[in-house]
Amino acid sequence: VQLQASGGGLVQARGSLRLSCAANERMFSNYRMGWFRQAPGREREFVGAISWSGGSTSFADSVKGRFTISRDNAKNTVYLQMNSLKPEDTAVYYCAATRVTGATMAQFYEYWGQGTQVTVSS
Repeated sequence: VQLQASGGGLVQARGSLRLSCAANERMFSNYRMGWFRQAPGREREFVGAISWSGGSTSFADSVKGRFTISRDNAKNTVYLQMNSLKPEDTAVYYCAATRVTGATMAQFYEYWGQGTQVTVSS
């Protein structure tokens, strides 16, 4: 599975961005898709994930209520909608794929995209 993340950029605080992650795998719908982020000097952290069907999502407490995840299995694409952005959301965002149900830890994700930079100015 190859993943290509896009949609990052510079946005002001309280603004919105939507990240996309496209997969080249025709069996995309078999994978749980997750988003992670890594800020300079910090460890990679879980942001959120969506089940293979799209019927279940989970989020880190730091983004709950502000971020949503959706997927379009016909387009092999998963989306991260980020609203009410804060400067502390600044990081490189990565999408990842796993066949482990309910996984929120990076170690369980098999495939990773290249990352896209999100910068939130105050």
